[in-house]
Amino acid sequence: MKQIYDLIMNAEKNPLRHLPLAQRYQAMALPSIMWTTAFCVGIGSWAYYGELMILHIAALTGVFITALTFRQASVSTHRNM
Repeated sequence: MKQIYDLIMNAEKNPLRHLPLAQRYQAMALPSIMWTTAFCVGIGSWAYYGELMILHIAALTGVFITALTFRQASVSTHRNM
């Protein structure tokens, strides 16, 4: 586990070790911002999981009731003809 950590995080051992220090910092800063954003979005989504589920269930229920209504109207129309 330590070797994997060193290959990614240790500036003296990762593939960026041949770059000048300033460029190495810039090259590592971009992925760190990307991963920070990814984890924050993931945690934020998890925090609102209940609300998201309620919204999706409500939307699906609305679609289902609308479809049933249209289907029932279609069946009633065919019977009256």
